[in-house]
Formats: sequence, C-alpha cells, structure tokens
Amino acid sequence: MHHGNAYEDEIVGRAYDRRLMGRFLRYVRPYAGLVAVSLMLLPLSAAVRLAQPWLLKVAIDEHIVSGRLEGLPLVAAGFFGLIIAESLFTFLEAWLLQYLGQQVMFDLRLELFARVQRLPIPFFDRTPTGSLVTRLTSDVEVLGEMFAAGIITVVGDILFLAGIVGVMLWMNTALSLVTFSVLPLLVWVVFAFRARMRTAFRAVRSRLASLNTYLAETIGGMAIVQLFNRQEHERREFTRLNAAYRDANLPVITWDASLYALVEALSSVAVGLIIWYGGGEIGRGTLTFGALVAFIQYIEKFFGPIRDLSAKYSIMQGAMAALERIFNLLDAEGDVFPPAPHPVEEERRRAGGGAVETIEFRDVWFAYRDDDHVLRGFNLTVRRGEKVALVGETGGGKTTVTRLLSRFYDVSRGSIRFDGTDIRELPLPDLRRRIGVVLQEPYLFTGTVAFNISLGDETAARRVEEAARLVGADRFIRALPNGYHEEVRERGGNLSAGERQLISFARAVAFDPEILVLDEATASVDSASERLIQEGLRGLMAGRTSFVVAHRLSTVQDADRICVIHRGEKVEEGTHRELLAAGGLYSRLHRLQFREQERT
Repeated sequence: MHHGNAYEDEIVGRAYDRRLMGRFLRYVRPYAGLVAVSLMLLPLSAAVRLAQPWLLKVAIDEHIVSGRLEGLPLVAAGFFGLIIAESLFTFLEAWLLQYLGQQVMFDLRLELFARVQRLPIPFFDRTPTGSLVTRLTSDVEVLGEMFAAGIITVVGDILFLAGIVGVMLWMNTALSLVTFSVLPLLVWVVFAFRARMRTAFRAVRSRLASLNTYLAETIGGMAIVQLFNRQEHERREFTRLNAAYRDANLPVITWDASLYALVEALSSVAVGLIIWYGGGEIGRGTLTFGALVAFIQYIEKFFGPIRDLSAKYSIMQGAMAALERIFNLLDAEGDVFPPAPHPVEEERRRAGGGAVETIEFRDVWFAYRDDDHVLRGFNLTVRRGEKVALVGETGGGKTTVTRLLSRFYDVSRGSIRFDGTDIRELPLPDLRRRIGVVLQEPYLFTGTVAFNISLGDETAARRVEEAARLVGADRFIRALPNGYHEEVRERGGNLSAGERQLISFARAVAFDPEILVLDEATASVDSASERLIQEGLRGLMAGRTSFVVAHRLSTVQDADRICVIHRGEKVEEGTHRELLAAGGLYSRLHRLQFREQERT
C-alpha cells in the first residue's frame, strides 16, 4: 500500500537564527505594547530576587551572629514582602507572555491557512496532507512555548545573571573571581551542545510530520484496510514510523540530559570553591559568615537559569525547526490568484457580467510531469449553450481537459480562451464563479445538508431547496430525520454514494453556473435517480454551456457534439449518429459497451 519513503518528510537545510528571528519579529510588532510591559517587569523581578540573599546576609551578620534579635522581625517581614513581590511579578510575566504567544499564534495560523488556500493544486499533489496539518498545528504551537519559556525569559535570565555577577563582585572581588573560574568551561559546554541539539530537533519535527501524514491517510482509508485485511501490514508501517519518531527524540533526550548534568556538576564545583576559599577568608577575618551564605545563595540562583537553559534550548531549537518549516510553506512558489483583473473581464463585470459566447482550446499541450504529455495538440471550440461530451478510454485525457478549463492546472503550451481572451489573464475567482463542477467522487463537509449545498454562500442558500428539487435530491433529504438540517458526518459517511452525489448536483445548481462540468457525475447514482437527474439537467442546461465527461456512452447520446479523445489527442468529433455511422473508435467503444450490457 505504501512504497519506500513516501511518508518521510524532508529535513530542511541549515538554519540561520538571526534571519529566522528577524522575520518572525514581524508578527510580534503589532503587540509591541505588551512586549514593552513584559520587558519593564524583568528588572523589577530581577531586583526582588537579587535582594533576597542580601537580606539573609544582613539577618545573619547584623542580628543572628551578633545576638541583636530586636531588628530580626523587620528583616523577616522584608524578606516575606520580597517573596510576595516575586510571585506577583512572575505571575504577570507568565500571563503576559502566554497571552502574547496566543495572539501571535492566532495571526500566524491565519496567514498560513490563507496561504494554503491560495496555493495551486499541483502543490497539494506533491505535499502530504499530514505535513501541512503539522505546520498549522504543532509547529505553530511550538512558537507559543517559545514565548512562554524562551525568547523574553532569556532576556530576563541574562539581566538577572548580570545582576548576580555585579553584586558578587561588589561584595568580594577575590571570592567572585574564584567562583567564576568555572564559567569558561560552562560557556564551552553550552555552545558545544547548541549545534547538536538543533540537528536533532530538525529530525524530530520531520518525523512527526511523517507520522501525521501516515495517520491521516490510513485512518481515512480504514474501510479499505479492513476489507483487504491489511491491518498487519499497516501495523508494521506504523511501527516503523513510530520507531523513527522515537529514535529521533533519543538524541534530544541525550543532549538535554547531558547538558543538565554538566551544569549541575559545575554548580556543585562552584559551591565547593566558595566554601573552600570563603572558609579561609572567614578564618582570616576578611569575610563574614553572612556574606558566605549570601554567596552560596547567589551562586545557586546563578546556576538556576543555566540549569533551565537546557530546557530553554530545547524549546528554542524546536522553535527554530518549526520556523524553518513554516516559512518554507509561506514561501512556497505558486499563487492561484493573478496580480490584477484583466480589463476585458472588468468591462464585463461593469456591464453586468455577460455570458461567454465561445470557449476555445487552441493547440493545448499538457503534462503533469516533465514531458509525459497527457494532452497533445488538443483543439476544441464550444459555443454558448452547447452540450459537449468528452469520451474515450480511461487515462486518455478527458478529465484533464476539464481541470485545465477550471485552471486547477495551467497548460504547458497553447491556450484556452473565453471569447478570445486567455483564461490565464482573467481573475481566477471570476473564472471559477462561472463554472459549476460535479466530480465522480463528491466531497462533503461536516455540517448540515443545507450547508453542503450552499457552502455558506448567501445567494446559493436562497436556492437550496429549489436546486435539490431540480436534481431529485429533495425526496431523500426530506426523508432524513432533520431534513435539510440533518448533520452530515465526516466526508458524508452517514449517506450513501448516490445521496452524496445528488447533494453535489444540487450544489452545482444552487450556484447557478454559466458553464457546467460533469465528470462521470452519474457513476454512483442508480438508474432511477439518473433518469430523474437527466430530466432536471435538461432544464438546467438550457442556455448554458456543458462539458460532460462520461465512460458510459448511453449517458451522452443526446449531446450536441461528442469529442472522442484517445491518448491525449482528439480523434473524432460529431453527434452520436454521425460517429456511429463513421465506424471509428466511438463506434467500436459503443459496440463493446452494448455487448457488455447484453451479457449483464
């Protein structure tokens, strides 16, 4: 069912922190006020934390050691007040940063989703759905974690560490220098781990996207998995991807634990140096006992943020990997909307949107991949109100013609023209507003039956029941427990294939298109429903241009013209009678289908 590394998401190349963060700050600028308030809280928080060891020194040296306890309650009250202030500032910082993170994630998700909606169909042909879902969900969520315990808190930690260094040097320069002798080794350890953790986090994000992609496809196709007894095969594939995700996390765990352990060890060494050197200073009378206690307190507070640095590095590295992937999606080439409306279309819009009189395919060549052309020199002219059927063997290029008409893809060579104007020069929303498409496999959304017909469009919503009656869907819709308000499950799982197709017919009718494209649209509908639909479509097609892609030739015998496509080329064109009389490919296909129907 799966081949090779179909679910292996690409691990992106080298990241540049400054470039990524500089670009990311664009999303933070609208909330500069919140950032300013958060930054103002940092020195206040640092000050109350720095004052606590100093008060301990005062309590020990001036009250406890000397035996003058009368001022001790006041010092204790001051220490308690500092704890309350620290708690308040910590709460405000955490709340503001979380709120800021949520606002930025909201804006970024909106931009990502808008970008995904503008990307051309070929992008989705080559990009797994699970990978896109990962970018819009977990990748963005990582950025929220960066705000909660990363980008601004790191600034606070740096400010706090600088304050500790300053206070310790002011209290006793010699003891401070002895204590900080471990810092060069600490700095080397931190920077040595940095690159390794980034590489590991890229792999983690990539493997998570692969896992999400696999789950989305397999759960969506669970009926096929069970029908063909593929459970064990899928279990093995999931085990492989799950193991790859687990194994990608192991280096992260290793580097994270190693950094934490090394920082803890260096912290203990620093405390030992304080006790060794400070004890000697006390013996010589150049250092008080309270100052020694304060130094120990300061050094523990100093290594606290350093210990947390491993966790913050994990968050920051995860954010860098997520930003790479998010910006890759935002920078994806291709945009389905042209930069400006064509003047011809603008004139039509001002004049009330006149109907297209002729649709021309002029020497159209198209290939989905490289030079493997699906259409070769295809020519076809369709006049307003004509019903043209496209028939031929499977894979001949019939559906490709309709996809090019709707500009899901652009032609490789040649052109498609509306009244002489290349459709690539027309605004895509206006082009597609003119075209109603019914596919062989209808797609329904979670929501009511009425919503699936109108898709939330106010104009179409007023025609929902009329459209349903026209295509024969009204009879089964009214039989539902809640009628048009019946909830449709994911992809229409609570409706039959024929019922889903009838709803898609009603959807096309409700939007009142100028051009109809029916791509094997009656393949999932029973004969009685098909007859009812054909009766309704006769009224709908009056005055409208229609393209009907069909495998069953019995459904297109009343077409004004039938275009026979074979291996990407138009080989025959005419009415049903004319093509039968010609004795060509259409005639042979008709005889084959007629024999098959007789056998059944």
